[in-house]
Amino acid sequence: MKEENKLQLTNVNKFYKLGNKNTFHALTDINVNFKKGELVSIIGESGSGKSTLMNLIGGLDSDFEGDIIADGVNLRTLKDKQLDNYRKNKVGFVFQSFNLIPHLTILDNVTIALTLSNEKESVKVEKATKLLSRLGLEKQLKKKPNQLSGGQKQRVAIARALINEPEIILADEPTGALDSGTTIQILDILKEIADEGKLVIMVTHSEKVASISSRVVEISDGKIVRDEKNKNYKKGKKKASQALVEENQDKNSNKKSTKQNLSLWSALRLSFHNMWASKTKNLLMAIGVSISILAMIIMLSFGSGLTDYISNLAEEYNNPYYVSITKKSQKGQDGNDMMGSPFKPLSFNIKDKDENNKDEVDRLIDQINQELSKNQKQFQVDRNQNLSFGFSVMTFGTNTSFSFKCDENGVYNPEGTQTSSKDLFFIYTTPPYYEKSNMIAGELSGMNEILLSKAAVKALGFESPEELVENKPIVSINIPTLGINTDGISSQEHNLTGNPTISGIIDVTNLFEGFPVMYIDYNYFSKLVEYSQELTGKQIPFAPTSVYIKTDDPKTTDLITHYLDSLDTYSGAVEQQFAGMFSSMLSTFSIALAVISGISLFVAAIMILVVLYMSVSERTREIGVLKSIGARRKDIKRIFSTESFLIGLLSGIVGILLSLLAGLILIIIFNATLGLAPISFRWWYFVGALGISIFISVLSGLYPASKAAKLDPVESLRHE
Repeated sequence: MKEENKLQLTNVNKFYKLGNKNTFHALTDINVNFKKGELVSIIGESGSGKSTLMNLIGGLDSDFEGDIIADGVNLRTLKDKQLDNYRKNKVGFVFQSFNLIPHLTILDNVTIALTLSNEKESVKVEKATKLLSRLGLEKQLKKKPNQLSGGQKQRVAIARALINEPEIILADEPTGALDSGTTIQILDILKEIADEGKLVIMVTHSEKVASISSRVVEISDGKIVRDEKNKNYKKGKKKASQALVEENQDKNSNKKSTKQNLSLWSALRLSFHNMWASKTKNLLMAIGVSISILAMIIMLSFGSGLTDYISNLAEEYNNPYYVSITKKSQKGQDGNDMMGSPFKPLSFNIKDKDENNKDEVDRLIDQINQELSKNQKQFQVDRNQNLSFGFSVMTFGTNTSFSFKCDENGVYNPEGTQTSSKDLFFIYTTPPYYEKSNMIAGELSGMNEILLSKAAVKALGFESPEELVENKPIVSINIPTLGINTDGISSQEHNLTGNPTISGIIDVTNLFEGFPVMYIDYNYFSKLVEYSQELTGKQIPFAPTSVYIKTDDPKTTDLITHYLDSLDTYSGAVEQQFAGMFSSMLSTFSIALAVISGISLFVAAIMILVVLYMSVSERTREIGVLKSIGARRKDIKRIFSTESFLIGLLSGIVGILLSLLAGLILIIIFNATLGLAPISFRWWYFVGALGISIFISVLSGLYPASKAAKLDPVESLRHE
């Protein structure tokens, strides 16, 4: 008896909630039993409740009163996951409108039920191919649903319903969209399925369909008003057992697979098919998101490129055997910062002595030597042996220039009748670690000599340093005025006279190589100041702004440098100060770029969310189909989540490729215009960008995926 009674409905009632808080009684006290091998037609007018009854039997709707017992299991007591397994393994749906997934092939439409059961690919293909072949569709496997006739589509729907070998087949108006000839073919197939021993229940308006059934159940106003058997019904010769049942099926293997659920790999494959179906839309969305990724990578690379450039300049300027020391800004008596900076460096006080007859430099040397002793260093700083002074001043052309004889075109000519004056950007005493290897042409300067930068050479009208050297001597370089700042508060102008010659052109890679810069020997510069004092009778408060310590090895240099960095009073060389200043500016700039990138990524995330949300709406019926064949909420969520993952992955890859292309173009442009390309890619930028792209995409897809998972299967199948 248990084997014959496949389905039993006892006192089943169904109520629908209306908007005015009232209810509609859709089914009233339904009591009916169904046995295996029956071909049952449920007939009735529209709105009579027959489709509602089919949804309850199929487990699509679990909100009812009474009992529906299938194979001894009461559906009313099942949880959502158990109902999913019931639809996956016990029930097969055949719909009037076929409900095939349009972007999947015929083969994939049938195997999708096995995909949800995590069946092996080879097993899926073999079972579906045999089933479709025996339904006369062996030549249609790779086609899409829109390439088939109505009868062929319905055969595919039947194959999908049968692929998991359910015991109950529910067909909702299976011939409603077919012509008379095709209707007969589909009814023959359904009859064969019933004759093979399965329970087939058809919902129909057609008396013709009902006439070939073994039993007719009529519903009116939610009640069963007729239930009678067809005395003329004859079973076939069970050819369906050969046509529709898998040969040599391993029952144990099948049971094992149906207990499994949609795997991540299967979800990825299914999601890839879904995305490929809307490849144009998804590609455009990926390009839109990739623009944000591109902007982020380029901004980071530009910031790191500038930072690297400045750091490299500072490193190239520094000699590993020399420590360069300048003074940091200090508070004045009024509490304001004294202008101790590269623009107006503070000078070392070498005139005022303390009670031990030591000036500021002596005291600094004592501190450094104590630190070296703590670290067991034998090297000691000695003012007379390994210490020297320097002076630097930023001018910006406001009060310092060099003059020379020139022709009417302003080009240097010692016999010229005119004088040309060019502004200087920076006056710098030649550091002790500058060597002959730094020279482009000529020699290092001494007394009555100066060095010029490449930019200063161009200011003289020469095309190249070699040309300048060939036209030596330069006999009249005048320094008419010089603003010397020594106390950090005021700047005084004093005439410095002299007729130095240009000893050479220097090429030291530093922050000022693009500006007219003059390098002068410190002792010579001191003599010029003294000479100016004698001429004017005015005391010029001149003192060094830099101190240089020559060490015994780079480790000692690093030790002293790190110690000085820990102090509040002293800093590194002028170039190092500029590097620090620019680095600070770049940090601010990088933060601004990060904010801009964050905004663009936020916009991209909103775009992904909107597109995926619209995708859920567009694919509502597809979601209903998946739920009708046993897809769990978790499966639906996984499908949409993996789609968002693939979108993020695609966006990240496209963004990386575009950033490489854009970076290459920018490098070419910068090299052509600036002679350098401050763009530095880091491999972790690409990894991070890809991770961020995937993260924001998956995050944006959480809500659409959750919404898709929560859709009601009945409402989804009705969605237009």
